Amino acid sequence: MATSNEFAEFVVGQMAQAGAIRARKMFGEFGVYCDDKFVALICDDALYVKPTEGGLAFIKEPTYAPPYTGAREHFLIQDELENPEWLGELIRITYEQLPVPKPKKPRKKAKQKG
Repeated sequence: MATSNEFAEFVVGQMAQAGAIRARKMFGEFGVYCDDKFVALICDDALYVKPTEGGLAFIKEPTYAPPYTGAREHFLIQDELENPEWLGELIRITYEQLPVPKPKKPRKKAKQKG
């Protein structure tokens, strides 16, 4: 079951205090970015936040689950989706603990025939 656009927009809105939040559609689901760091996934209308030590200390007793078959376990956020202050703080903590993404290498142009 793919995630609805409405649910993804709701979750992004709930995280707004953490920074510049955007969701990018990926294979019917969504990757969530905070200031261009990949911090979470929205899959099957559920939120999965990348696990960090700071996030663990903040949540205290998280529920772990993989966002899709074969994925590493993430923090499954359920009860706190309606609490934008709590969710924003978790995303801010997660953002601060994750490394800066490596710059992307430029794509090589395909050779034209002819």
